[in-house]
Amino acid sequence: MGHTGLYIEARIRADLDDLWARTQEPSQHQRWDLRFTEIDHLPRAEGEPRRFRYATRVLPFLTVAGTGVSAGEKERPDGTRTSALRFSSPHPLSLLAEGSGYWRYIPDGDGVRFLTGYDYRPRWGAVGALADRLLFRPLMGWATAWSFDRLRLWLEQGVTPERARLNWLTELTLRALVITVACTGLGLDSLLRLFGPFAPAMAYFCPLLFAVAICVALFKSPLSRTPAARRCLRQPPTRARAPRLLRTLENPR
Repeated sequence: MGHTGLYIEARIRADLDDLWARTQEPSQHQRWDLRFTEIDHLPRAEGEPRRFRYATRVLPFLTVAGTGVSAGEKERPDGTRTSALRFSSPHPLSLLAEGSGYWRYIPDGDGVRFLTGYDYRPRWGAVGALADRLLFRPLMGWATAWSFDRLRLWLEQGVTPERARLNWLTELTLRALVITVACTGLGLDSLLRLFGPFAPAMAYFCPLLFAVAICVALFKSPLSRTPAARRCLRQPPTRARAPRLLRTLENPR
């Protein structure tokens, strides 16, 4: 499609069948994937690829929707599994016009390498292409990686997607609070009064302590039960190719 496609990979220590179920069942998929609010299968005739409808709540009063077609290979000679899809959205406010992608499930020791590659065509002409390159595509890559780690926590540690989101929001709020206090010096006078005669010395060291606090808040790794996009691989270790299964799917128009 003339763009740099997105690639995300996570290694998940889980049973392959459990991972397949959490990613292929719409009611499970929509719980962990930040990119979607709703996913529903549509009626289909026997032997046809599965069709689905998806919706994403962009704002409290705005939801964009689209449709897609998917197919999966659950039993492959090499023990891997593959799922491919094509999708499109006719909504005029959706930057994403149409796209395609795949999931691969590769058994790896006591876990599974779960990876995706996908690309799409933005709408709105040159303006849309610029907005996509500068904002939307990096955001989509982050959201996909964050969601993959959220799924990993669910399968490995039993942290439900809802709890993982709460952990992330709580940690994000605490980091923002630390940065706000450090940058503005809120409560500094009260803090210095606690040190009495040592207040002048503490006043000297406080800027250094605040600088350290800001660095910790910005760069410290998230807690082990908090999802983080940084834990996922964002570049393929070898040249990635879309599965042949993808070429068998028609555009869902």
